[in-house]
Amino acid sequence: MAGRWVLHVDLDQFIAAVEVRRRPELAGLAVVVGGRGDPTERAVVATASYEAREFGVRSGMPLRTAAKRCPDAVFLPADNPAYEAASDEVMTVLRSFPVVVEVMGWDEAFLGVVTDDPEALAHDVQRAVAERTGLSCTVGIGDNTLRAKIATEFGKPAGTFRLTRHNWFATMGDRPTTALWGIGTRTARRLDELGYRTVAELAEARPGELAERIGPAMGPYYVQLARGIGREEVSDAPHVARSRSRETTFQTDLDDWAVVGEEIAVLARRVADDVAAEGRPAVRIGVKLRFAPFTTRGRSATLPAPASAPEELVAGALAVLDLFEERYRARPVRLAGVRAEFPPP
Repeated sequence: MAGRWVLHVDLDQFIAAVEVRRRPELAGLAVVVGGRGDPTERAVVATASYEAREFGVRSGMPLRTAAKRCPDAVFLPADNPAYEAASDEVMTVLRSFPVVVEVMGWDEAFLGVVTDDPEALAHDVQRAVAERTGLSCTVGIGDNTLRAKIATEFGKPAGTFRLTRHNWFATMGDRPTTALWGIGTRTARRLDELGYRTVAELAEARPGELAERIGPAMGPYYVQLARGIGREEVSDAPHVARSRSRETTFQTDLDDWAVVGEEIAVLARRVADDVAAEGRPAVRIGVKLRFAPFTTRGRSATLPAPASAPEELVAGALAVLDLFEERYRARPVRLAGVRAEFPPP
């Protein structure tokens, strides 16, 4: 009997795989993509091939650290247009199936489908993606988006896995809360302090009690995650961005607060271009600074009125920069970012 299923298609080592696809001689080598491809510069890893991951190289890691862990790796610059084009190829393949496709990013999408054999469909999707794009993917199968997303982790690489209400606790119960989609290490530490170390322990928590300890929205939400409760409907409606942001890492620390302000203004103008292209005014603006050696702080504020003009966003960003306490202004700055947020759709 046919039933409703959610499939999560996740392209394996996507960015590295795109690079290997156009440079076949890199197959089987440790490949690290990020920044301008120079590990002596300040930049972070966008992705690493499985061969590089065996040396402990991970996304978000400084390139210099990656080079220390895997000195023989091939370092390549990020080429976003190439990844966008490859992603479009894959999404075209997915849309050729009788499914609803909800694109989640360059390398992943949810498929909503009614079928009596989701594994067979998953294998058909994998074959089609491989034959038509040369890329491989893992497919997680679930009865909602949360379980399908988490199932992908059990199928990697290039496999499939089914995770539903029937095997949720048998599969996830003893795992740490970080195994849940949406719970990072910082939240996990907070939950651990409250006595919730595993998924099963968190699932048994009283939502009202956790609301008092963590917050009225997030407390009950974390309990829902632990119980495997998620969205069952997949939508192919176009994605509506909630924000636009730009950031830059400085090759040399900035130790002059006035220069930091100049860089914030440059970033705000770039964000203004993105906001104008979006065709919607921003209502809030934020500034992120990373201080040496690696402490990140952010401040944000609501704009006086919805804005999209460069001068308005620059003024707003500089006003937010002024919200940083005096103790930060003497600290060297290694990264700066500006984010403009749109009103809810």
